[in-house]
Amino acid sequence: MNKHEAIKQTKLYLFDMDGTLYLGDRLYDFTIELLQTIKACGGKYLFMTNNSSKSVADYIKKLAKFGIEATREDFITSSQATAYYLKEHHKDQTLYVCGTNSLKKELEMEGFTVTENLDEVECIVMGFDTELTFKKLEDVSKLLLTRPELPYIATNPDLVCPTEYGSVPDCGSVCGMIFNATGKKPIVIGKPSPLMPQLAMSHTGFAKDETAVFGDRIYTDVKSGLNAGILSVLVMSGETTYEILEASEEKPHFVMESAKEILEILKEK
Repeated sequence: MNKHEAIKQTKLYLFDMDGTLYLGDRLYDFTIELLQTIKACGGKYLFMTNNSSKSVADYIKKLAKFGIEATREDFITSSQATAYYLKEHHKDQTLYVCGTNSLKKELEMEGFTVTENLDEVECIVMGFDTELTFKKLEDVSKLLLTRPELPYIATNPDLVCPTEYGSVPDCGSVCGMIFNATGKKPIVIGKPSPLMPQLAMSHTGFAKDETAVFGDRIYTDVKSGLNAGILSVLVMSGETTYEILEASEEKPHFVMESAKEILEILKEK
């Protein structure tokens, strides 16, 4: 099957956001028309992001500024996937969250108790923390070193988050700092784990051969699609360069300069 046939067959589009549909605070000029065209063709899209620094409510507000209407049902995030994992494996446990207030509120909305009292902690959650302090790093290190039996979960493995001016450290880089201090590695929930695509298909009812992941990173976006057994498409509008692509052992099914190519294919007669 070639690229055009694969896109024409796709019914559920799982879009990474930053680097795929926008970059930082700059919306790509094709994005709104692309989303409208997918709906007009009878398809469905979900925004699938590893960025746990923002809650779904925050993302809805961000997209509204771009002129994109969205609801909670339009998202599958690493925060949501982490909450799902915690409910399955650590239900009713009290959490220490090294993350933003948005992440804490998201987990509290899912029924979890979040505490800063280290004596009460039963599980540690690391996120992409744009409000990071040394105290949080010290707290996590102390917990892992003095209570090594504690479950230790990370929302995502991303080393960097793209911005208009380059990249900043993401959750994976902070986890690297903690590993250097404690020798402890977390269980990682977000992409490249297949959990997020699997949850998306479960929630929407689409089959594997109707579903595709589109993103700008091989080690998260592309691999999540490959791990879930679905179509995996790399866009070159974000982090990945052709040098990175060439050196990668994992290869996407298809490569696009940007997600605009999806729009062009869907508009073909």
